[in-house]
Amino acid sequence: MRQAAVAGLLTLTTACATNPVTGRRELSLVSESQEVAMGQQAAAEVRQSMGLVPDSNLQGYVRTIAMRMAKASERPQLPWSFEVIDDPAVNAFALPGGPIFVTRGILSFMQNEAELASVLGHEIGHVTAKHSVQQLSKAQLAQLGLGVGSIVSSDFAALSGIVGQGLGLMMLKYGRDAETQADDLGFKYSLTDGYDVRAMKSMFAMLQRVSGGAPAAGKLPQWLSTHPDPENRIVKTDQRLAAITTDLSKTKLNRDPFVRVLDGLVFGENPRQGFFEGARFNHPDLVFRIDFPAGWKTQNQSSAVIGVSPNQDAMFALSIPGKDAPDAALGKFLGQQGMQGSGTTTNSVNGFPAASADFQAQTADGKTVGGRITFLSHGGNTYQLIGYTLAQNYPTHRAGFGQAVQSFNRLTDQAALSKQPVRIRMVRLTRDMSVDEFYRQFPSSAPVQTVAIMNGVGASTEILKAGTWAKRVQ
Repeated sequence: MRQAAVAGLLTLTTACATNPVTGRRELSLVSESQEVAMGQQAAAEVRQSMGLVPDSNLQGYVRTIAMRMAKASERPQLPWSFEVIDDPAVNAFALPGGPIFVTRGILSFMQNEAELASVLGHEIGHVTAKHSVQQLSKAQLAQLGLGVGSIVSSDFAALSGIVGQGLGLMMLKYGRDAETQADDLGFKYSLTDGYDVRAMKSMFAMLQRVSGGAPAAGKLPQWLSTHPDPENRIVKTDQRLAAITTDLSKTKLNRDPFVRVLDGLVFGENPRQGFFEGARFNHPDLVFRIDFPAGWKTQNQSSAVIGVSPNQDAMFALSIPGKDAPDAALGKFLGQQGMQGSGTTTNSVNGFPAASADFQAQTADGKTVGGRITFLSHGGNTYQLIGYTLAQNYPTHRAGFGQAVQSFNRLTDQAALSKQPVRIRMVRLTRDMSVDEFYRQFPSSAPVQTVAIMNGVGASTEILKAGTWAKRVQ
């Protein structure tokens, strides 16, 4: 759980523009300067909300590979940026005007630099072909705005999953034609830079394996959720390969430098960012714990820790909106237009200064929502604890909301405080061995099938070659 980002406003101007990839004139409601401004603001929100992997060597490695392709593309003048997000989901995405992000999760399952180049090239292709601009120009941006289908307050909009421009833009879904064009461009950019483009096939094969069951949950969706996967994607790659005359035996895979830069990378969820044990949420770094109502579905998202009732008729969430004193934060919350507060108290919660109130607010579709809001101070942060439901259901949930608030306390369990993430560790193989043999000799905290996919094969009976680097999770 990290502090949520703040959304910005966009101004669109109707115009026609030449697509730099196709050379065709097309309707564009976003000028290049607006495209860049949107992307820069959105990227700042993504960095703040999602966080970056704190490894300058890894960040520089990815940036160097990507920047070569971007500077050789149809839009070299854009303010390109390439960064690795600290999230275990297997994904990558591009924002308008040049910012591109890959997750540590997708890196964990890649085998070589050529696979990385194929993904980076694909995302560069989305930007050079102006796919996000086309989406926005078709008036799909309205679906991402704060308050659409949500309660008037932006606090509620955030808690319903619509955090801001950046986290909306990164969820843009492109159609089949756009994905195929991005694959075409990624193939071209990778080949131009000297990479073995057969790696695009192995990349797609890995993505299919991960989607079939390798656990890689995170705060972001998986690649196949935001990149619709045509059934013939690998077939199309074969067709591209058949059409080229390049001698691929002389191109580069660069496996060793790639896997070495992964050594020590966090794998899976990072408990230092908070973790659940049943209904209890522990946050070792922020030194607090809180109990969500029993039986509720919970999730540690980037902007908030959220619980949803079994009937999906109520929500409870914890977030960090800022550092204002609790009574000042409560005053701002209740002072929003359309908000009605009652029963205000300034009673502490387990010794932490706090301010609470009941409230009601109108939704965009005219429904009345009722809830309980508490702000409390701990460790230099002011936490917002909010529970809400439709007003007629509030009496049923009020006690549960109150119990969750009262459970907030300092984390003292030493096992929880000391919990550390697991990491990728590289092992140089001295002989051929199956993944099963490797797993027995070098046990991992991840399942054997996950280790197989991490090492580029589909089954644990397949052979890993002597002299190569193999990944384990420890």
